[in-house]
Amino acid sequence: MSLRRDHSQDARSLRRFSRTERWAHRATAVLMGVCVLTAAALYLPLVAQLVGRRALVVTVHQWSGIALPVPVLASLGSRAFRADLGRLNRFGPHDRRWLAAALRRDRRRGSRPADKFNAGQKLYAAWVAGATLIMLGTGVMMWCTQLVPLEWRTAATFMHDWLALTLGVVLAGHIGMAMGDPEARRGMRTGWVSGTWAERQHPLWRPTPEPTPERRGRRPE
Repeated sequence: MSLRRDHSQDARSLRRFSRTERWAHRATAVLMGVCVLTAAALYLPLVAQLVGRRALVVTVHQWSGIALPVPVLASLGSRAFRADLGRLNRFGPHDRRWLAAALRRDRRRGSRPADKFNAGQKLYAAWVAGATLIMLGTGVMMWCTQLVPLEWRTAATFMHDWLALTLGVVLAGHIGMAMGDPEARRGMRTGWVSGTWAERQHPLWRPTPEPTPERRGRRPE
């Protein structure tokens, strides 16, 4: 479907995310949030004093970390979810153009071509996925001390701590960018976005045309 502007463009909604994709995002966000907050309670003295009950905080942190991959794994049965994973894993010439424009801080219309996901979103998804796997592996080595020698546990602790710090910074940036784009948040909240926003932010995206939920006579999923 072409996203060229027409007289009905502002009134047309486009389906961006399925119910499964939105559930996976929310569940992952909750688990990641619990991991970050409990990590802060374990490593920041002021927060640790306010929270107390360190043993309970450690247990919650461990199990929320173990559960972190579950929403993604549980969503692999969804065709829409698998299709979007494929999109996130593919880079094309337009992605290189998007990155070059972003590095130049070029915000002119048409300077940042993007399909359903732009190059920044693809890099973010790849980085978070890799960081999560490393955090999970190092966390297991720290938790199950009998699995590996002391030298491995020491290295795992160092990597886990510093990666957690960088992950917190990256997540803060992700949240900040989401707060600056209400339409993107609406897409993740309801599954629908406006055609005008899609034309502006993702001009190469060609979604399947669907009537708006209001015209169907029901509320969005």
